[in-house]
Amino acid sequence: MQTTLTTSAAEAAAILNAGGVVAFPTETVYGLGASICHTEAIKQIFRAKGRPGDNPLIVHIATVEQLADVVTEITPDAARLIERFFPGPLTLVLRKHPRVPEMVTAGLQTVGIRCPSHAVAREFLRLAKCAVAAPSANLSGLPSATNWEAVYHDLNGKIDAVLRGTPSAIGLESTIVDCSCPTPLLLRAGAITLEQLQEVVPNITVATKAEQASAPKSPGLKYPHYAPKATIILYHAGEIPATTASSASIGFAEAPTGVTLHKQCATLDEYGHELFSFFRRCDAEGIATIFCELPSNEGLGRAIRDRLMRAAGHD
Repeated sequence: MQTTLTTSAAEAAAILNAGGVVAFPTETVYGLGASICHTEAIKQIFRAKGRPGDNPLIVHIATVEQLADVVTEITPDAARLIERFFPGPLTLVLRKHPRVPEMVTAGLQTVGIRCPSHAVAREFLRLAKCAVAAPSANLSGLPSATNWEAVYHDLNGKIDAVLRGTPSAIGLESTIVDCSCPTPLLLRAGAITLEQLQEVVPNITVATKAEQASAPKSPGLKYPHYAPKATIILYHAGEIPATTASSASIGFAEAPTGVTLHKQCATLDEYGHELFSFFRRCDAEGIATIFCELPSNEGLGRAIRDRLMRAAGHD
């Protein structure tokens, strides 16, 4: 398969509408899209990524009006979150419309829906004839791709096209809230924080490990994710990690003695933005061990801790 590189949303949408698989930029990470009207293209997403078939995909729409095409009910809590956070880095789990293939939802009767705020993504999705199922545009298990070069590195020859755009502004996958149950559950932390969500819907709670594990309704819950080839070692602020040869570090502190690479982040936003690209740089340079400073479990720190813990195998 020849993978086309393009900067044209119209060209990328034409490929998608013809049954192709197209990677595209969003504000969170790059997505790997297939029309929900083309089942063979959806199957190709799973083949290209090496993704297990029981790991559901998120459906992307260009406008709030498209919700009627993909869900059967918008709960009052979901309506409040949509009004506040759509378009943006939020995915809501709702009861799916029959036209959404069960291949997309891993056989579940719920589906995750997102309306990105990224201008190129919205133009691409607007030109798509159907809603677009899209996980992150990377090989399963590896760090998500936050620029088109990383997508091309992972998936060249396995997908039809890459819609080139600027690097993702956020760098972490969307926040996911399950609104299909009586009490909304935060399934995956992201740039929209628990505190921001609770300002709109105060009764949102964080899903327990058991709730996440039972028939997971969103990606990122069942299988190892976000991991570079290097071994991840986590440490807390104020600790001095015992570095090893061929090691790197990322966090707020200055570089520990002996590391080959270091990324010092001034803010949580910078940490989230840089994390996956730093992991990929470490892999490219053959780093064996990455020391990662754990942020506090508040605000965006919750999302960063989640990615670090999963990358380190502490699910």
